[in-house]
Amino acid sequence: MPPLDHATCYRALASRDARFDGQFIAGVRTTGIYCRPSCPATTPKPHNVSFYPTAAAAHEAGLRACKRCQPDAVPGNPDWNLRDDLAARAMRLITDGVVEREGVPGLAARLGYSSRHLGRVLQGELGAGPLALARAHRAESARALLAGTDLPVSEVAFAAGFASLRQCNDTVREVYGLAPTELRRLARSGRVGVRLDAVAHAALSPDATGLTTVTVRLAARAPFDGAGLVRYVADHAVHGVEEVVDGVVRRWLPLPHGRALVRVRLDDERPGVVCTASVSALADVAPLVARVRRWFDLDADAAAIDAALGADALLGPLVAQQPGIRIAGAVDPGETLLRTIVGQQISLPAARTVLGRLAADLDALEGREPVAGLREFPGADRIAAHGAAVLRGPASRIRTVLGVAEALASGALAIDVGMPAAELRARLEALPGVGPWTAGYVTMRVLGAPDILLEHDLVLLRSLRALGAAETATGARMLGARWAPWRSYATLHLWRAAPPPMRRAREDGAAPIRARKDER
Repeated sequence: MPPLDHATCYRALASRDARFDGQFIAGVRTTGIYCRPSCPATTPKPHNVSFYPTAAAAHEAGLRACKRCQPDAVPGNPDWNLRDDLAARAMRLITDGVVEREGVPGLAARLGYSSRHLGRVLQGELGAGPLALARAHRAESARALLAGTDLPVSEVAFAAGFASLRQCNDTVREVYGLAPTELRRLARSGRVGVRLDAVAHAALSPDATGLTTVTVRLAARAPFDGAGLVRYVADHAVHGVEEVVDGVVRRWLPLPHGRALVRVRLDDERPGVVCTASVSALADVAPLVARVRRWFDLDADAAAIDAALGADALLGPLVAQQPGIRIAGAVDPGETLLRTIVGQQISLPAARTVLGRLAADLDALEGREPVAGLREFPGADRIAAHGAAVLRGPASRIRTVLGVAEALASGALAIDVGMPAAELRARLEALPGVGPWTAGYVTMRVLGAPDILLEHDLVLLRSLRALGAAETATGARMLGARWAPWRSYATLHLWRAAPPPMRRAREDGAAPIRARKDER
């Protein structure tokens, strides 16, 4: 990561530019606090300010969080998706709670490096090691829970990922300069700046599913095409597994400590979403937040994306028509891969029917019943064990689905958000029956990778031809070079801009035949 430019960061701080919130931290040496760039406090003199890439780096420098602007209550840093280096991949996994579940050795093993090397890289690039970065993330989760719920502090500690109440108390005091109960009182006194991310409610008593219910409000950087994302989920919803009614998305979501029934709607008051989840354990709240943020691409720097693509002569009118377009992320990498494979050769309505029948037939075979009116999408282990008995369709597709499910279930194929995009695509393309289009599409969704152009996609090509821009995949690839590093978002704009008959083909999931001849 290149060092932060002091002059550029100071201009953002002096103008209180909220677009930079979450992208760097301003530490004020004279007061011993750190703030977000949009903090309303008096702007300090340039020589009294240092800038840090993460809140953890500010902690390591001996600073505490500003009580007025709450610098950690902002959307996440979009760099973690834009960049594909070791530091960014580590941050994606740390945010998902890997350190709490597997420790630093587990994090390092997922990334393919020794703990020592990982620590050196993170310290050098982000100003803090993996333990400090995970500790800062736990403190942020605890602050949101304290500010927005009535959960006892002991429950907050474990929900935020701390190993003990004492550890939570010590960390909150060090980071915020307050005891947890004092931080809660301050947050509710009205003397604190507006929270961008907050847990709005939590009920300790089990709901109808026997799980604990939590509601979280998650902010997005404006502009935010949330309606487009909800339409995408509705168009791709598997019968009996997902439902979208009046703009509310509902489905079961796999989390580290068990399943969660999630209900997501767009926030009526600001860009973002409101998610109500019935979780198996409060320790899943932090991973839940990370995964919903990825699902709805809430951390994307939409203003920067739109500015770059909007300046292009071809894409400019499309961006003006639909600002803030987002990538629909993957709620579960293995599920996304299996669903994409099933939909390779058939229309989306047919794929939704096949997948819904697969879920229903496996449940019937195993004696499972829907809970709260919805089934869980079957995991790779269930498909590997019993899929041969219930899968229907071409033998080649069944072989591919079973082969991928077995690889996922055995661990021979590992997919997570800590992988480099090139490595993930290579692993996927090495699978029998999986070709470049499927590998690119899955990589885009699983990693939120912003710079993937599916140049062989027939609908993208037809859109380019209709615009008089390119006729072939080679022409599309050459044209797409000028859209880097936002080619995924350019792809989304071109898909949406396709004439109605072709747009229906794209939304029907009919992947391009030319792109899939090698996947049969």
